[in-house]
Amino acid sequence: MWSELGVRTTLQGEAPAMDSFLKIEGLAKAFQPARPVFADVSFALARGEFVCIIGHSGCGKTTILNVLAGLDRASAGHVFMDGRELVGPSLERGVVFQSHALMPWLTVRQNIAFAVKSRWPGWTRDQVDAHVRKFVAMVGLLPAIDRKPSQLSGGMKQRVGIARAFSIQPKMLLLDEPFGALDALTRGSIQDELLAIVRQTQQTVFMITHDVDEAILLADRILLMHNGADTPGGYKPGGIAEVVVNPLPRERTRAGLHHLDGYYDLRNHIVDFLVTRALAH
Repeated sequence: MWSELGVRTTLQGEAPAMDSFLKIEGLAKAFQPARPVFADVSFALARGEFVCIIGHSGCGKTTILNVLAGLDRASAGHVFMDGRELVGPSLERGVVFQSHALMPWLTVRQNIAFAVKSRWPGWTRDQVDAHVRKFVAMVGLLPAIDRKPSQLSGGMKQRVGIARAFSIQPKMLLLDEPFGALDALTRGSIQDELLAIVRQTQQTVFMITHDVDEAILLADRILLMHNGADTPGGYKPGGIAEVVVNPLPRERTRAGLHHLDGYYDLRNHIVDFLVTRALAH
């Protein structure tokens, strides 16, 4: 389906054509039984796909991510990954939050090593250290490998969080606005690093963002989520309003993004949704 702006979209719940690696079916979350935050959320991710979800605060984006991470339970619906239903947290899913969640008494090396030892408890100290150094180098932090979080900038802490998540080699990476608290220059730099790592590892990623350009830069598809609200016909829960397919070349860069044909149509479509259609009427 094509919008009036020429942006290719799909209806909520329509899966990509390729085999689905992650399937979300009929997901709902209600803190008050008659007023679910969202309901009937269904979508799928292909292996190696990068999907972003955008919507206003309160629509349930983080709740969906927490359900995928096994940190929260849905009121209804199911989540399957690689053909198995997800129940509880697992090292098969790496999570990076907006706050870095590093252990302050441990160095960069030790923070990442803690995760690596949990993933491969039989490894020797040398194996663990070599693996840690590989992922610290990947995010450009080898000179700071023996510093503690208090000695790092905000951007460096987020790099450690990303390195730790990738170090356990999860089947899927879940990112909850990991760059939201960073300044624009640092944010852009880490976006570039994340994009390079994802391309190198072919990682499957599900990411929450409020930044339209960030979604356009990183995502293969963008889920547009609307809030629940009271309407003349009664309460309408939140959900996925549409799925936007990113038509831009996958090898896009931050610097060249706004020069690409189709960029402004895509951006205008998403902004129009957020301004005029993201709240239920």
